[in-house]
Amino acid sequence: MAEGEREQWRPDVLGAGFEQLTLPLGTDNEGEVVATLVRHRPPWRLRLGRGAASGADVLYVHGWSDYFFNPGLAEYWSNAGARFFALDLRKYGRSLRPGQTPGFITDLADYDADIAAALAAMGHGAPDGSDGGDAASRGSNGRPLILLGHSTGGLTLSLWAARHRGRAAALVLNSPWLEFQASKVGREALAPVIGWGAKVNPLAPLPNVDLGFYTRTVSKELDGEWEYDHAWRPDRGFTVHPAWLNAVLAGHATVAARIDVGAPVLTLLSKRSTLQARWDPAMASSDIVLVVDEVAERTLRLSQIGAVARIDGALHDVFLSRAPVRAAAYDAITQWLRGYAPHRR
Repeated sequence: MAEGEREQWRPDVLGAGFEQLTLPLGTDNEGEVVATLVRHRPPWRLRLGRGAASGADVLYVHGWSDYFFNPGLAEYWSNAGARFFALDLRKYGRSLRPGQTPGFITDLADYDADIAAALAAMGHGAPDGSDGGDAASRGSNGRPLILLGHSTGGLTLSLWAARHRGRAAALVLNSPWLEFQASKVGREALAPVIGWGAKVNPLAPLPNVDLGFYTRTVSKELDGEWEYDHAWRPDRGFTVHPAWLNAVLAGHATVAARIDVGAPVLTLLSKRSTLQARWDPAMASSDIVLVVDEVAERTLRLSQIGAVARIDGALHDVFLSRAPVRAAAYDAITQWLRGYAPHRR
C-alpha cells in the first residue's frame, strides 16, 4: 500500500452483509504483516433498546487453525442489537500471505497490535491513552465493548483484557483454551522441553496429533454442517512449532496463577469431553479438543464475576454444533446479557 494511502472497507468473502478491512501491522522476517477486520452490516437494524446487547460492540477472535466464517454468529449479535466485528489475526485466514508460517507467533502479547488496530477501526481507541475506567470500556464512540473469543482466541483475549483492565465491558468465551490438555502437571513437565526447543529451533515441526476427527464433525463435506476454506482451516490443522506452543503454555501458566480481566465473564462449554485416538460417535456431540471440566475451573480464575454454561451436545466450537445446540448456546448468552446488561452501564 502506497505511503499515505488508507485501506478501505470492501466486500468480504462471506458475501452480502459482510465487509472487510485490512489492518497493516508492519513487516517481519516473512514479509508484510496484516490483520483483517470483518464487520456485519445487515440491511436492517433493531431499534435501540430492544435487544439484549443493544448499544454494544462485539469483537470476535478465532482459535488455532481457524478464521471467521460463521454468518449465524454475526446475525445473532446483530439481532441482539449489537454491532458485530470479527478479527482474523495475523497469518490466519484473510490475513495469511504467501510464504508466511500459518498462525506463527512467539508471544501472545504480540497480538496486542492486531487488537489495538481493530479497536481503533471500531472506535474503541483508549481515551487519552488510558487503559482503564468506564470511559475506556465504552471507547471513544460511547459504546460498551464485548469481547468474544474461541479456544486460543479466548486465551488471547483473556490475557489482553487482564493487561488492559477496563477496556472491555464483558467477555464471552467459547471453549477457551485456558489450560493444557494434560493438566497443570503435564504442562509444567512439558514447558521446559518446549522452551528449550523454542530457543534451539523455534520453527521445527512438532508431531501432528490432530487425526481429523474435529473436521469430520464440522465440515459439510463429511458429518458436519459448515462450508469453509480448507486452506485457511486445514483438515488436520496447521503445523505446530515449539515457539508457538511455548507462547501458549506461558499463557496457560499466567491464567493458572490467576488474572483479573476486570469484567464479567461468561464461558460456554460442552457438557463433556471425548479425547481418544479412535473415532467414536460421541465425538459428534462433545468437545474432542479440551478437557472441559478443567477449563470450567480455570474460567473462575479470570474475574470476580463469572458464569459457566455447559451446553449438552456441544462441539469444541459451540457455535458450530447442530442447530438445536447452537440455539441453546445463544439462549444462554441472551439470558446472561439480560442479567447484568453491559450496554446499560
